[in-house]
Amino acid sequence: MDEKMLEEESLKAKVLIEALPYIRYFSGKYVVVKYGGSAMLDADLQKNVIRDVALLKLIGMKPIIVHGGGKEISKWVKLSGKEPEFYNGLRVTDKDTMEIAEMVLFKVNQELVAMMAQQGIKAVGLSGKDAEMMKVEKKEVPGKDLGYVGNVTEVNTDLLEALIEDDFVPVISPIGLGEDYEGYNINADDTACAIASALNAEKLVFLTDIEGVFIDPEDKSTLISEMDLTQAHEFVDKGVVGGGMLPKLKNCIEAIENGVARVHILDGRLDHCLLLEFFTQKGIGTAILKDPIF
Repeated sequence: MDEKMLEEESLKAKVLIEALPYIRYFSGKYVVVKYGGSAMLDADLQKNVIRDVALLKLIGMKPIIVHGGGKEISKWVKLSGKEPEFYNGLRVTDKDTMEIAEMVLFKVNQELVAMMAQQGIKAVGLSGKDAEMMKVEKKEVPGKDLGYVGNVTEVNTDLLEALIEDDFVPVISPIGLGEDYEGYNINADDTACAIASALNAEKLVFLTDIEGVFIDPEDKSTLISEMDLTQAHEFVDKGVVGGGMLPKLKNCIEAIENGVARVHILDGRLDHCLLLEFFTQKGIGTAILKDPIF
């Protein structure tokens, strides 16, 4: 083996040694990955995300995938002859749109299950309707009827825990069951937050199209790698963050306050972002921690 090749192999060994304490710590613990954004639209990114999740599973973690599908739903709504309608960032979901959403999310769900199978991992596609896993109430907002849009009121983890115990990876689409036993569209971030909280997950990860939380969004050098709950509240209260990051940060705070140990906001456009965040000392993105690991 020449010197250059030996150096490369030595570097690989160092990476594995650096990851060892994290692998040991997270083994056997629930990890909820909210999968959405550009990482769902690019074929290479899709493969990398699924490979990362497969690796988490194979080294002893208990991953759960919660996926979105908003852009795909909008595409099919347009193909049906309707125009997608949003109100304060929420999809207005009439009966026809709800039927389209369920069909599209089922398609996305099964594609992810098949991709997991390619990696040798047994996965099961679910929605919140299965075994009444997610019960919802109709979401009410002033001045607008959103239709079949729901807030999660209850999560029953019996089915999830049974599947995970039998060595399956649950892949969950954000549809809940209303009091009227109709399907309701749920925000995928809210779904992931509710499931992670119900499981007291060790980690909840949001794959997004941004690098993380910045002190100054215009200055990429101000990325905050870690923050605690107090700091997260201060960011929200002071209005430092805005746009799409504000509801995500609120979801992070809610998850931590409801039993999740740590929440990560990662740039899903970066290859193997899950592994870089989980198993390296510096990590990437922003982590909101209840308590430090080490």
